[in-house]
Amino acid sequence: RTLVEDVSTFYAFFFSLYIVGVVFALFRIITALFLRDTLAAAAADAEVAMVEKTKQKQTYAKRIMHFFEAADQTGDGKLTKEEFVSMLDDPEVKTWFSIMDVD
Repeated sequence: RTLVEDVSTFYAFFFSLYIVGVVFALFRIITALFLRDTLAAAAADAEVAMVEKTKQKQTYAKRIMHFFEAADQTGDGKLTKEEFVSMLDDPEVKTWFSIMDVD
């Protein structure tokens, strides 16, 4: 009790200010940790989306390549207009294109 009576109110103000500062710093640290984890998860999601999109493009390119290889009836590596048009008239090719969302 004598300690409380002999201490100036300035020290109580300083101590209160110190407590507020420490609590504020702890809140900032906790917020930074949550933010770091959230940004890491978002970055991982973006990377996964990029990988998925790249795989889709590669799959689509392979399907188109198979179509052109099948459409090349002469086997010379070149696709003439007649070969392309005759391939488009095939109902199986039309179904295949609709599966690939090419109409």
